[in-house]
Amino acid sequence: MNLNLFTLLLLHFSSLQIAQSLKSCDVPKQLKVKHSYVTHTVYLCQTRRKKEHYCILIKQVYAATRIMESMLTLATEQPVKKNTLKKYKIACIVLLALLVIMSLGLGLGLGLRKPEKQGSCRKKCFDASFRGLENCRCDVACKDRGDCCWDFEDTCVESTRIWTCNKFRCGETRLEASLCSCSDDCLQRKDCCADYKSVCQGETSWLEENCDTAQQSQCPEGFDLPPVILFSMDGFRAEYLYTWDTLMPNINKLKTCGIHSKYMRAMYPTKTFPNHYTIVTGLYPESHGIIDNNMYDVNLNKNFSLSSEEQNNPAWWHGQPMWLTAMYQGLKAATYFWPGSEVAINGSFPSIYMPYNRSVPYEERISTLLKWLDLPKAERPSFYTMYFEEPDSSGHAGGPVSARVIKALQVVDHAFGMLMEGLKQRNLHNCVNIILLADHGMDQTYCNKMEYMTDYFPRINFYMYEGPAPRIRALNVPHDFFSFNSEEIVRNLSCRKPDQHFKPYLTPDLPKRLHYAKNVRIDKVHLFVDRQWLAVGSKSNTNCGGGNHGYNNEFRSMEAIFLAHGPSFKEKTEVEPFENIEVYNLMCDLLRIQPAPNNGTRGSLNHLLKVPFYEPSHAEEVSKFSVCGFANPLPTDNLSCLCPHLQNSIQLEQVNQMLNLTQEEITATVKVNLPFGRPRVLQKNVDNCLLYHREYVSGFGKAMRMPMWSSYTVPQLGDTSPLPPTVPDCLRADVRVPPSESQKCSFYLADENITHGFLYPPAINRTSDSQYDALIMSNLVPMYEEFRKMWDYFHSVLLIKHATERNGVNVVSGPIFDYNYDGHFDAPEEITKHIANTDIPIPTHYFVVLTSCKNKSHTPENCPGWLDVLPFVIPHRPTNVESCPMWKLLAIQRRVKLNPSEQL
Repeated sequence: MNLNLFTLLLLHFSSLQIAQSLKSCDVPKQLKVKHSYVTHTVYLCQTRRKKEHYCILIKQVYAATRIMESMLTLATEQPVKKNTLKKYKIACIVLLALLVIMSLGLGLGLGLRKPEKQGSCRKKCFDASFRGLENCRCDVACKDRGDCCWDFEDTCVESTRIWTCNKFRCGETRLEASLCSCSDDCLQRKDCCADYKSVCQGETSWLEENCDTAQQSQCPEGFDLPPVILFSMDGFRAEYLYTWDTLMPNINKLKTCGIHSKYMRAMYPTKTFPNHYTIVTGLYPESHGIIDNNMYDVNLNKNFSLSSEEQNNPAWWHGQPMWLTAMYQGLKAATYFWPGSEVAINGSFPSIYMPYNRSVPYEERISTLLKWLDLPKAERPSFYTMYFEEPDSSGHAGGPVSARVIKALQVVDHAFGMLMEGLKQRNLHNCVNIILLADHGMDQTYCNKMEYMTDYFPRINFYMYEGPAPRIRALNVPHDFFSFNSEEIVRNLSCRKPDQHFKPYLTPDLPKRLHYAKNVRIDKVHLFVDRQWLAVGSKSNTNCGGGNHGYNNEFRSMEAIFLAHGPSFKEKTEVEPFENIEVYNLMCDLLRIQPAPNNGTRGSLNHLLKVPFYEPSHAEEVSKFSVCGFANPLPTDNLSCLCPHLQNSIQLEQVNQMLNLTQEEITATVKVNLPFGRPRVLQKNVDNCLLYHREYVSGFGKAMRMPMWSSYTVPQLGDTSPLPPTVPDCLRADVRVPPSESQKCSFYLADENITHGFLYPPAINRTSDSQYDALIMSNLVPMYEEFRKMWDYFHSVLLIKHATERNGVNVVSGPIFDYNYDGHFDAPEEITKHIANTDIPIPTHYFVVLTSCKNKSHTPENCPGWLDVLPFVIPHRPTNVESCPMWKLLAIQRRVKLNPSEQL
């Protein structure tokens, strides 16, 4: 039977005592009533203490309702006239109204006006003198005696276990054992539950409140500088934010009202400690030293792990974490868990810190942080960290798509809502700048997706850090650490199986964008593992299934969240993804302090802020460019070069004369080929000169006798067919460069692995004659044979396709010399490889930067707004042993596409 009408009638009885007495009444079991005074569902069929007068009343209403329903749904064999049915309905309504009035009168007559004397413990908890109805008690011994009032458990016991208020608790007598208070004096004593004002005083909760649009900070007195809260939820994969947004109303509101990116890119390896420490230092793991959750340092001869006390040894932790940066500049900092916060880094701890204890409830962590915000101004920190283990723990246990993760997301959302509600209660919700982020994402792993080293080696005589980011080193350390044959291990693991799910690398050969080489703790053999696969030593390893992380930081599953809200941040804005090394500089700017040296680019996140604190400027040019002048159209030395297509000196003079540009022609080529300005020279005492051509501009390094960079613009072409070949076997001297500062064709011997390539590709020309401007020695750079195949494919196919898709693209490219793989240009004495019998250095990498207009209706040289920049750093090596040659063009294409880098 439809019981809606009965349920509506019961809403007339709003007294707490009536609602509780419903538990004992003999009414249908399927009926449930949710009463506004209690937080749980009242089941009418339960029996606690019989209150017969209430039951009689309810049963009368219930019986009347059944009669009423039967009359309202009257069905007869003969049709009933409309007027007759209407009369029945009116009579029923009148009868029902009279019954309700009588019932209310009966209820009032039974003493409902004095509910507290009926046996409620409300405001009477642990009062030994209280006696309720039927002599019920609310003292601490009532359970032993069995005479507790009906609401003792809910009012006096349960209230000490929860972190929230409810109507049941509002105005409660102060309970000393409670986690937080809902008493009338809690605001004065600063121990209110976070939602006291919204629940007990009727204020709008933070979740229900509209997004704030104020342009100025709304800080209460005593908060001169908006505090910064850095909140990390471990393993919060970016995709969760969109898939499960409706289950996370508090986090979703922050996303809606504040600023967020589609994702934030973690550093490699995508592990907890390396990325948390990167976030607070702005340093790559290779720079700050925490290169993994587990590692060995041959200089210390010690092992670092998350389960050992060695993690608290300051010798492992380099760089300056955010809390020290703040403290060094007169501010206080408090950390509620963060990797490194319990370590005396540089001899100092945070102003306030909590030793890590994962058993501390999230609500207690939030409550403690809120209490720190209540401290007097002279004691109050300006910078705070907060760390939650979830949803990472649940992701490991059940995988990223599991009920455990969904539950964990709801738990962390609830705790985050408690923080925001507590801030609002203090009028700090529009004063605090809060950053909510994660260290990495999470992916599913499977026990049938395992690579075993025993399938590649007859005997395992090395030590392996297993999992999604494996490393291999000597077994006997420190004795064999440096003599271990890493090269042989890589050779034995390269291209062994057609379906191999990892690529072995010598660590210096890893993609440059990873910045994962310059540290002795990074073992020399590294396996780059496919998504969802694990690489382990032997089949005895059964640690599989569930979820894991540590993979390539370009995998979507490894992407982390970034959200921010506060007076300094823009509202309702989505920004482009960025790397987590940039967060440190951002936090320094929020606190208006100077950052320590770091790998980030200060000001790169200014577009997140309403009013940026720091305005970046271009790097100061250390060495100035001169102009290589044109003196004579005929060379004084042909540099052992030939060009059969130029059969006489007249033809040679004609093509050389094309290098002698007028000032108007120089202005025109600069406008087209240097639309965003020319690259700046950051090396000291470098003699460079500018070479202008109609199709490109280059900066020529006299000491290295090669171009340091070339810049040109490729227009949108009619089709994406590969470019036609250029004039073969044609090279000549550049008459603007003295022979002593130029390479010679004889430097490149046929039996050597090294050959020459063109920095500006001659095939990209607007006229047939303009290719001769590229077939000159000043456009020549050393290239290994294998690399040149990739270089030519990139320019003849991929570049043309990109230019067509983007309505033209500006290209800046050049050689890189980084033999010590520290991410900075080498001094001449650090360069160890040269062309045989010459002083011509061989580059370790080449860079290519592609720039186009974000609005594709504009060309690069006429772009009025934002730009799209796609940078690459491509390793320059004799072989790519880890790239199996099953399909060379595909392998080349993948290799190029998987090596973008944001810093050159």
